[in-house]
Parts: sequence; C-alpha cells; structure tokens
Amino acid sequence: MLTVLFAAPSLWPEYQEPLPRALAEAGIDARLVTKAAPEAVDYIVYAPSSPLQDFTPYTRTKAVLNLWAGVERIVGNPTLTQPLCRMVDPGLTEGMVEWVTGHTLRHHLGMDRHIVNPGHVWDPACPPLARERGVTILGMGALGAACAAALRALNFPVTGWSRTAKPGCLHGEEGLREALARAEILVTLLPKTPETENLLNGRTLAMLPRGAVILNPGRGALIDDAALIAALDAGQVGHATLDVFRIEPLPQDHPFWSHPGVTVTPHIAADTRASTAAHVIAENIRRGEAGEPFLHLVDRTRGY
Repeated sequence: MLTVLFAAPSLWPEYQEPLPRALAEAGIDARLVTKAAPEAVDYIVYAPSSPLQDFTPYTRTKAVLNLWAGVERIVGNPTLTQPLCRMVDPGLTEGMVEWVTGHTLRHHLGMDRHIVNPGHVWDPACPPLARERGVTILGMGALGAACAAALRALNFPVTGWSRTAKPGCLHGEEGLREALARAEILVTLLPKTPETENLLNGRTLAMLPRGAVILNPGRGALIDDAALIAALDAGQVGHATLDVFRIEPLPQDHPFWSHPGVTVTPHIAADTRASTAAHVIAENIRRGEAGEPFLHLVDRTRGY
C-alpha cells in the first residue's frame, strides 16, 4: 500500500473526500494521511503555503504533486530533489477561460459605462465587432491556448506570444513588440520567472495602442505597478483589470484600489477545484507506479 502525504493542511477539508475517491477510482491502493514518517512517504500532495519546507528526509518519495498552477514559491527550494509536478486542472482552465472571456467582452462592449451611469447619459455609440478588436495573449501554455480558442470562437483576432518558439505564436523581443502593437486588449498569462518579472514596464507599455486595456489574471509580478499607474494617468493604458498582485490580499493603501482606471478582482480568475484536481493527482500517482511519464512535470531550469 502506498503512503500519500497530504501536506497542505489548509486545503485538507476540500480534499478529504474527493481525493480518496479519485485514488480508488484509479485503482490505487493508498493510505492518504496528513502526517507520516518521512521515510515512509511515496508521494507528497503539496501547496507552497505548506509548513513542509525541507524535503531532505523524504528519501522514498517519488514525486511532489503541487495543488497550485504556480510553482515559483517551491521550484527554487534546494532540498527539493524529487520530481515536481504543477497542477493543470480542467476546472481551473474552465474558470480562467470564463474570467478572461467575460472581461474581454466587458471591455470590448464598453459595458462599464452603462452599468455605472450616474448621470443617466444616453450614449448609443456602438462598439466595433469582435473581428475588428485585436486581442493579444502573453503566455500560450495550457491556459493561454484555451483562452485563445474561446476568444477566436467569438471572432476576436487573437495574437499569441510565447517566450519560446511555438507553432502559430510570436516569440522573442521582436515578436513581443509586434504582439503588443496589435493588443487593443492585452491578456497576461505568463508564469513568474526572472525573465518575465516586470515584463510590462514603462518601455513595453508604450508599445501598446493608445488606450489599450490590460487583463492580468497571470502573476502580479509581470507588471511594474508604478509604470502601470503612470501609463493609466497618461491615457496610454485605458483600463487595467487585475486579479493578481505582488502582495495578496492587496494592501488597503495600494493606489490600485482608488484609481478610476483599475478594476481589482480578488484572485478569483481561476481556482483549483478539488473535485477535478483530485483526478489529476490520482492520474499522476498511477503514472508513477506504472513507470509512465508524469503529467505537467516542472522544468527546473525554466522555473515552471
């Protein structure tokens, strides 16, 4: 019988029923525990907020299975020598697609001016059609590709940019310049790495069409906060809808709260759903026992 350590105490109430059920459905004979002797643990189900930070004693552990899509808070841990898998959860992907599509349509249609209209202004101005509004997505992994497919289905011309070459995507510095120039609506879905931190700064924000809208459900550190405020004040950026921040919860004195050109959503664009994530965890344990490649294995050199 395998020993699976659930090392994410705050999330245990969500997983204590669906995860054993998913393991059983996958035919895995496992003992799911919240405490165990390190030398007896075969797999660790993990969240970066876990008190477990020293992986050295876990000599038998075959993989650490992260419950979050982001791994920046764990990937650099020098004691972590076991394979690390990030979470790519179908429920999380669906949630991200819904948030990105909803806010893209909100800004495309100019819905805010009708929803909040204290002066009762009758403004019959019609928006362009979706096919006339360029959308750029920075980061064309599983989430970016799913969002691109949904937006293209609505006839938005979507430009994808990736840090590395991918079919159908722009990449590199010149590709970034072209991608930003097309972005009437810009969606950022990149991971946080040394290369992506502050990718949107004073220089790159100036590459956007004037009045462009930014949607950031990716990582807070992708955007230089001060540069974004300056671009909003200058009219270079028309609005920013932000779901992720360098410090969360966003401090009450942060200028984003009071800026008329910023919408703050409280990190709700995509969440891991226990009901679907449990099956991803179970499948990776099945693969580990069958000698098959793990799903969503993290490349330590790239940081995700």
